[in-house]
Amino acid sequence: MTNVGQFWYHSVVIVINLAEAKAQLSQLAARASQGEEIILARHGQPIARLMPLEDVVPAATCRGFGIGRDMFDVHDDFDNPLPADLLDAFEGNTSGR
Repeated sequence: MTNVGQFWYHSVVIVINLAEAKAQLSQLAARASQGEEIILARHGQPIARLMPLEDVVPAATCRGFGIGRDMFDVHDDFDNPLPADLLDAFEGNTSGR
């Protein structure tokens, strides 16, 4: 296990200073695409992680328009004004109107 600041990693992790990473970005991206995890650090403190894209699940693949269709009903009065007592509770008014 490797300790990098307050982070612990179980696999081999490369830690590189941000200034060095700028000069080697193409090589670091290639290494990350092969499965290596690279931590970018500024003054020895981790600030970002470079990792293979296939490890990241894009939101578009998880959610899409209509995914919840027929799972719940929206009542006709959904957008009607709230009752005064409920509106007061949302606004933090405890004394009423």
